[in-house]
Amino acid sequence: MAKTIVGLEVTEESVRAAEVSLGRKPQLVAYGEVPLPPESAKDSEVIDQGAVAVALRQLWTGARFKSKDVVLGLASRRILVREYTTQVMRADLLRDALPYQVQDLLPVPASQAVLDFYPLAEHDGQVSGLLVAAVAENVEQIIATLSRVKLRARAVDLAAFGLGRVTAPLANADETVASVNIGDHTTQVVVSRGGIPQFVRLLPVDVPTTATQRHAVADEFAQAPSLEYASAASTRPRGAMRSSASPGVSDLAARLRSTLAFFASRPNATALSQVFVTGAGIAIEGMLPALAAAVDTPLRVVNVEDVIGMSAASPGGEFGLNLVGTVGIATGGGR
Repeated sequence: MAKTIVGLEVTEESVRAAEVSLGRKPQLVAYGEVPLPPESAKDSEVIDQGAVAVALRQLWTGARFKSKDVVLGLASRRILVREYTTQVMRADLLRDALPYQVQDLLPVPASQAVLDFYPLAEHDGQVSGLLVAAVAENVEQIIATLSRVKLRARAVDLAAFGLGRVTAPLANADETVASVNIGDHTTQVVVSRGGIPQFVRLLPVDVPTTATQRHAVADEFAQAPSLEYASAASTRPRGAMRSSASPGVSDLAARLRSTLAFFASRPNATALSQVFVTGAGIAIEGMLPALAAAVDTPLRVVNVEDVIGMSAASPGGEFGLNLVGTVGIATGGGR
């Protein structure tokens, strides 16, 4: 078995990867990111295999990754994640039966989908959990692109699952927490308990901003990456600058509030104790004050140094925020 594995994300803007050592105490040993030409990829979807393959070669060379074993993280807005209940049965039988059971829930024929079921609880012969469905062609395109540069896709994982796992040690085992990764085009929300996902939503929200704005704010987080923010009772979180939120920022804050409120309204839902926020999107001016004003739970900004030991030099700015989710993909080994 390889001593390290690489978590990989393909976004609309770049390919990003983190190499993590295997073992009881994983370490981040290498990381890197290479920009992609316009329209060569969307979130977790490859459009131009040649362009993405070139970027992957540059990424592996520039970051000096030792492993060619990859866990691929998916965060496309076209991925279906929903609660599902079915009869208790052996894992292999469920895998065979699932395409027939969920066909009416899918946007494409079951034969054209990659399906996974994450069991959470059993009761009276029924098992409840999370159904995950992705378009098979999109996954196959990425795997084929990896093969062009001799990379081996050892597993495919929902990026939100990795996010919940990697932030789990920041909370007590009996706490229910939400982890939020704000990207340029997709915001991932996972509510988990002890690292086990209970609820997942992918919010398709574009928040236009300039790279200069993001970098300027991200530098502040690099100096104090573990800032804790008050709830809606304080509209100006400690450490945040004064700014008015743009319409895109306000829209995202409102959607996050309604998403967490929907979870809280579910039967037997436990109250959230914390909301962990990460991803380069939080470095957008006005984002954190807007989130703190919208969410009735304390927020904590999470940088990559908060979730894993560092064998490599510490990344700075927004890259350290983006790497949290990428590390989460690697540390779980996929499903």
